[in-house]
Amino acid sequence: MTRAVLALGSNLGDRIGHLRSAAGSFRGSTLVASGVYETPPWGDSDQPPYLNAVLLVGDPTAGTRDWLDRARAAEAAAGRSRDPHRRFGPRTLDVDVIAVWTDDGEPLLSDDPELTLPHPRAHLRAFVLRPWIDIQPYGRLPGHGWLTDLLNAEPVAADALDLRPCPDLTLESDV
Repeated sequence: MTRAVLALGSNLGDRIGHLRSAAGSFRGSTLVASGVYETPPWGDSDQPPYLNAVLLVGDPTAGTRDWLDRARAAEAAAGRSRDPHRRFGPRTLDVDVIAVWTDDGEPLLSDDPELTLPHPRAHLRAFVLRPWIDIQPYGRLPGHGWLTDLLNAEPVAADALDLRPCPDLTLESDV
């Protein structure tokens, strides 16, 4: 069995609908879902704000590549298209595999260009760390440390001030 943390984000179209659709595509594997946050864009500020959330998923048969394939399938179902000129540009849905662990809690590492684990920029992204803390308050990002320490350190701490919880928006409690 592997467990994975998946970060979900959307800033085009029906943002919450895209997040709910992604969460639904992991319904049989979802262990817990975070709250939803509205966040400013990261890396390319000329675009609308995002809705972001995090899922902790588990599957007795899934490997690291399986999580990436499922993430890409969810993105495709939401009509995601990648603009090669805007790496951090707007999107209907983004599903990132942040970290993966074996069933005994050992992190799985990868330097594959298509799937670097842990995610190479997760420690710099308040929109990943804050929702992840919702579901794993004592969580650690492999190779980087405690989530709360990462969120409270600069430059992430300044970004965290711009996150807005959206308690009226949920990914559905039965994911």
